[in-house]
Amino acid sequence: MPIAISAKNLVKKYGDVVALDGLSLNVEQGTVYGLLGPNGAGKTTTVRVLTTLLMPDSGEANVSGVDVIKDPEHAREIIGLSGQNASVDENLTGRENLVMLGRLFRLPKKEAIEKAVNLLERFNLTDAANRIVKTYSGGMRRRLDLAASLIANPNILFLDEPTTGLDPRSRMMMWDVIENLVKEGTTVLLTTQYLEEADQLADKIAVIDRGKVIAEGTADELKAQVGGERIEVVVAENDSARAAQALQEMASGKVIIDGERVKVPVSGGGAKIVDAVRALDVAKIEIKEIQLRRPTLDDVFLSLTGHVAEEVKTEDEAPKKKGRH
Repeated sequence: MPIAISAKNLVKKYGDVVALDGLSLNVEQGTVYGLLGPNGAGKTTTVRVLTTLLMPDSGEANVSGVDVIKDPEHAREIIGLSGQNASVDENLTGRENLVMLGRLFRLPKKEAIEKAVNLLERFNLTDAANRIVKTYSGGMRRRLDLAASLIANPNILFLDEPTTGLDPRSRMMMWDVIENLVKEGTTVLLTTQYLEEADQLADKIAVIDRGKVIAEGTADELKAQVGGERIEVVVAENDSARAAQALQEMASGKVIIDGERVKVPVSGGGAKIVDAVRALDVAKIEIKEIQLRRPTLDDVFLSLTGHVAEEVKTEDEAPKKKGRH
């Protein structure tokens, strides 16, 4: 399958802060590629470089074979970008925003109006088309911003944490929109710190930390790196240590105690549930809850980096501020 987006050994530094540390990736045409990592990992810096908004110190970047560093104007004709913060003018109506952007992209007035109408309908914003954007909810603004990124019919779309701060209903609506875009042939590079979002949308995921891609694969491939299945048992907290001891013999690795929850890596699937129940019964430990589950992407990130994906609280921020970008 052709490569739509590629980056090779991208480096970007702000003084002593290394935002990108030799980052490389390849995104196949017509797929969703997820960049997964906490705030400050380098996701937004990567998007800024690939969308011509930021010059790297070194490395290569291409979209549809166009060098974004040597030929940024041509690259901008190919791509669309929806960032973390809605870039629309809140003092204009939704319709006025889209028509204005269409005209800026040199569409004839009639075509710009038709495009705006179609996009407002597609993003379920027709009823709010003539309302000032400052009256929109966060989810409506985010949908309008995504609509704005599609004015020029880009083949490649960059979505930088498009659902951050949205309520679950708005997030699901955005997921539907993104999935439909890909069905129509759009290539999407999606940055996110939401593990379930990468799992739901991405054909391939790159886990990024401290400006480097530290692992890459499908969600299932990444989960497989952590190991097999786990039995999780909830007991009274003062019984956790005894439960861990009772279950250690059947474990395929280290048993982890997390408050009243005991996590036991196993191989053998459902049969091990029966063994666990028997072992705890012999130890006279009451089971509040027991389940068999596969590792999540949260487990993957913790295993690969030593910290959870939501741990870092600083934003992917401007160079003038301290912190990782």
